[in-house]
Amino acid sequence: MLISYAECHKYLISQIVSKKLYLCKLIASVRMMFQTNTIVRFSGLKSGVYDFEFRLGKEFFERFENEDLQGGEVVFYVSLERKERLMLFKMSFNGRVLTQCDRCLGELEVPVSGEHLLTVQISEEPVESEDEDVVVLSEKENEIDLGQWMYEFIVIAVPMRHVHPDDANGKSTCDPEMLKLLQTVHEDMGAEADQPVDPRWAKLLDLTD
Repeated sequence: MLISYAECHKYLISQIVSKKLYLCKLIASVRMMFQTNTIVRFSGLKSGVYDFEFRLGKEFFERFENEDLQGGEVVFYVSLERKERLMLFKMSFNGRVLTQCDRCLGELEVPVSGEHLLTVQISEEPVESEDEDVVVLSEKENEIDLGQWMYEFIVIAVPMRHVHPDDANGKSTCDPEMLKLLQTVHEDMGAEADQPVDPRWAKLLDLTD
């Protein structure tokens, strides 16, 4: 079967276009750097914008000994704008963390999200910045660990009070056994409060007022 010149030309053009599309997708995938650690190596990066995606899980939270945050899965999207002696880290994140219910003390999954900007200045000598969102690094440094700031951003995103939500019928989804136990404890404390205090102990209590 003979193929005309026009058909052959059209076929070659389609192959070139498809290869170009493949290369563009490949370059884009390399540009978006997926990481599980929180270290960014900036040495060798030319001026421009670089995108990173950090997937934080159990190992990340274990780095920080905080009983209030027992684990979770959080994804950070970081856009690094690299300049000659300045770096701007634009961070956005979303996910869920495991904490403790304030009511029944059971495990509770809490959604978290937020956006923050971290400014990093390059100087001959590192100095302490009065602005907590500004970091000054020595020009001898070639990387930065964003873990501490990421963790602080997550902590800020956790509500001050966190309890299990009510179900569709308005009943608490807390651990029923724990709620019963807490109710018993409260009743016992109330009963003790109603009992008269020994006068000898009352005098000692007066001294603590």
